[in-house]
Amino acid sequence: METTTAPAPNITLTPKDFATDQEVRWCPGCGDYSILAQVQKVMPTLGIPRENFAIISGIGCSSRFPYYMNVFGMHSIHGRATAIASGLKAARPDLSVWIVTGDGDSLSIGGNHTIHLLRRNFDVNILLFNNQIYGLTKGQYSPTSEENKITKSTPYGSIDHPFNPLALAMGADATFIARSMDRDPKHLQTMLSRSHAHHGASFLEIYQNCNIFNDGAFEVFTEKSSKANESLFLEHGQPLVFGANKEKGIKLDGFNLIVVNLNEGHSVDELWVHDESDLYKAQILTRMFDDPKLEHHLPRPFGVFYQAIRPTYEDMLTQQIQHAKDKKVADLDKLLRGNEVWNIA
Repeated sequence: METTTAPAPNITLTPKDFATDQEVRWCPGCGDYSILAQVQKVMPTLGIPRENFAIISGIGCSSRFPYYMNVFGMHSIHGRATAIASGLKAARPDLSVWIVTGDGDSLSIGGNHTIHLLRRNFDVNILLFNNQIYGLTKGQYSPTSEENKITKSTPYGSIDHPFNPLALAMGADATFIARSMDRDPKHLQTMLSRSHAHHGASFLEIYQNCNIFNDGAFEVFTEKSSKANESLFLEHGQPLVFGANKEKGIKLDGFNLIVVNLNEGHSVDELWVHDESDLYKAQILTRMFDDPKLEHHLPRPFGVFYQAIRPTYEDMLTQQIQHAKDKKVADLDKLLRGNEVWNIA
């Protein structure tokens, strides 16, 4: 008698399916709550069973994330989430691997691991929560804190020059670079979906407000009174326009950026049209990083800066192993002996 196995029923997941019974232990008002909510909203839409997700974190406020997501996860060690996630993806390339980290965790002690993961191009998603401060250890300056930042560890102001996270990612040859913010849920959901859709290492910087130790660090980009004039939302194939009534635009004069007013004789046809595949213009966009307190400055870009297709590490690793098997060259003794052998008399 022939038997058949019935296909598993399609199960519709909801955000509640991705929430755990753990008490969420962040400070009231922390931007991490919003990021958690958006991740829980997006993951059910990706068509992936919960058991095929893995979230790896390091150390810091953001790194409590795995406790609150009802998927496989690991709260690892400081700065090493990227290394652990790389090993997991190499061993289990079928998993959807997400790295949750902070500006201190991934750009200070973990900086070296971060750049090497990006250049290797593992198909993982890095969510970098950037609050420009060390929150878990109670308010010391971080690698992204602005110059002259007064904190408990820099009472006279920080003399360090801060990292520009997206410029750093570009320098490491990341294949997907984007920025969003905790207080724009719809935009953040879109960027999370875009990060997942990219086959390769996605690097998503998320501006996250620490209302206890660095409150208002990004308020010019999030408050209604200033957001339209200070934030530039990138869309592939669309001109760079911003302003309360989309009356401002950016055009290129060589490598120089010029802000023009479309109500004063300038045309949309003059403006820079965003192209996510343009490596050189993406580097210019990452450098639109002026201090918002300055009188003359450019708006801060949000969205996908750059995307490229390059073979992933785990795909090439799988191919290499299969090649060795096919050619029957996987002789361990031969590999250990190498090609150079000396006979000792």
